Amino acid sequence: TMKLLHMFRPLVGVLPTVAPPKGKVPFPEKIQYSFLCLLLYCVCSNMPLYGIERAIPQNDPFYWMRIILASNRGTLMELGVTPIISAGMVLQLLAGSRTIQFNQSNKEDRVLFATALKASGIAFTFFTAAAYVFSGMYGPLSTLGMGNAILIIVQLSFAGIMLIMLDELLQKGYGMGSGINLFIAAHICENVLWSAFSPTTVTTAGGTEFEGAVWSFFHLLFTRKNKITALRLALYRSNLPNVTNLMATLLIFLLCIYFQGWKVVIPVKYQRYRGQEGKYPIKFFYTGNMPVVLLTALISNIYFASQIFYSNEPSNIFAKILGVWERGENGQTVPTSGLCYYLSPPTSMLSIIYDPFHFLFYLLFVCTACAVFSKAWTEISHTTARDVARQLTQQQISVRGMREQATANLLKRYIPIAAALGGMCIGLLTVVADLIGAIGSGTGILMAVTIIYDYYESYMKEQMAGMGIDLAKMGLQ
Repeated sequence: TMKLLHMFRPLVGVLPTVAPPKGKVPFPEKIQYSFLCLLLYCVCSNMPLYGIERAIPQNDPFYWMRIILASNRGTLMELGVTPIISAGMVLQLLAGSRTIQFNQSNKEDRVLFATALKASGIAFTFFTAAAYVFSGMYGPLSTLGMGNAILIIVQLSFAGIMLIMLDELLQKGYGMGSGINLFIAAHICENVLWSAFSPTTVTTAGGTEFEGAVWSFFHLLFTRKNKITALRLALYRSNLPNVTNLMATLLIFLLCIYFQGWKVVIPVKYQRYRGQEGKYPIKFFYTGNMPVVLLTALISNIYFASQIFYSNEPSNIFAKILGVWERGENGQTVPTSGLCYYLSPPTSMLSIIYDPFHFLFYLLFVCTACAVFSKAWTEISHTTARDVARQLTQQQISVRGMREQATANLLKRYIPIAAALGGMCIGLLTVVADLIGAIGSGTGILMAVTIIYDYYESYMKEQMAGMGIDLAKMGLQ
């Protein structure tokens, strides 16, 4: 009910906030603000937490999801954007299910919803930090000490609140787009670039090799006498990033860019501008990267619950059905059987031959889940055909003189199909990326590409608007 949102009214003037800009921020200044926020994030993501050097265990149960949550182990950015996304998802679900009555056109509702989002984000940050410390993430509490434990919670909470403020700064118009998207894309790109060009050397059974795939390729060709063996090692080495992984990442990147260009354009008229004609585009990836974000959140929660059950009761039949966890070759715990095993991506083409049922189950699950999540997100985010028709009517935009109901019927031909098929396609690309060995993960690469493409479109809009080009006629509005 409305009372639920009004509970946050006393916090409106209490929580720290960013004042909106007095006028439109010039594009060069947006670039500067975005760069400074990104620089601050990068500094924090490489600044180690004080008090954990000797206590932090080597095994990281969340290593597989850190790349897509802008998280870095043992640093101020340990939590990444997890608290912000968790708070946002909860409130969006409550608003989408009408548990919270939220009117986007009402200024007071917008202020209260933003306050609720910020308060929830801060609360999630504090409780997640406390859960990390008291669950033994940095070692036993007796070894860590209560003073260090409190200090770590304070550091993580401060860094999380700073991230919330940076995101608000960019979203209020000082920068480009969302801070969360910027940090996620930067973290994924950093991982890809490091895997490609890392100058660090690693001692292996065959000798010293560069960690970066590109440097390793040239180093092996110039230093090894057997050039065929050197080329094979540079292309297919399994213990470190290889050139094949780099080529697979580039292929997935190009495929995503190609599918991003798919759209249906509907001709519209702007009544405010004396019937000026324009275009309304419906993208094939209608819900963007939200299907894989929701899928990652679902799988991560199942993984987390399974690890807790199995670590406490490894002989329990329910824990075994949920997932059996063992230490893998890279030193991290991985599921070897149970539900979590079938929800984990196949690691190579050979794994399809060894366990075809695992591959088929994972493929069907990911594609179906992404399609369902994509359609569900249109309801939650109020972007269904009915909602879009209402928004066009409120903005005095008509489709060939149609009324709202006729416009909704026209949009129903495209939006539900684009949501379902687009979600299924993005799920399929995720599976393919994992299968061919893209650097990071299929989910991470897709998120990075969609985010970067959105920034590219924003940049083009700003440039065209600055030159006085009519965006409506070009189908960019």
